[in-house]
Amino acid sequence: MADEIDTRPASAGSRGRPAHATEDDDREEGEIADDTPAPALPATHPLEHSWTFWFDNPQGKSKQAAWGSSIRPIHTFSTVEDFWGLYNNIHHPSKLPMGADFHCFKNKIEPKWEDPICANGGKWTISCGKGKSDTLWLHTLLAMIGEQFDYGDEICGAVVSVRGKQERIAIWTKNAANEAAQTPLTDPVN
Repeated sequence: MADEIDTRPASAGSRGRPAHATEDDDREEGEIADDTPAPALPATHPLEHSWTFWFDNPQGKSKQAAWGSSIRPIHTFSTVEDFWGLYNNIHHPSKLPMGADFHCFKNKIEPKWEDPICANGGKWTISCGKGKSDTLWLHTLLAMIGEQFDYGDEICGAVVSVRGKQERIAIWTKNAANEAAQTPLTDPVN
């Protein structure tokens, strides 16, 4: 059978479109085709470990409640982009209520000494004046999630604690008895 070509005029019911017409033929006169390909999704930059932000709300604490019962996971991230997407949209330590603790721990590690990974651990703590920990907290997070410490595998996470006269940042470690791994944690790699 030969290819059929509609030779009737547009008014005769062919809708003015030949059988071999394409979508490009549906454009209005003068309409420009948008032939640009869809933009590629931006590349992501995975971190060596996934990390979870936790928040201990001082208003959620009652005197009868067990310690740690008000700590809640906020968000787990595993890429640089996820980190910045969250960090840029949360309160920094200077804006947190007094008594609040904000944690960033490796995923699957709870910020509690009762967690088996933290049970034999220790911590390094630095104190600063009220409202002065924002930059120090950010630099601690970046060094930690960016694996800038020589013994990064020894790190469980970090916490910033907002108190009446000061703020404290602590890095929690897995094994307090491992002195060789504890001392270098105070000096991030250059």
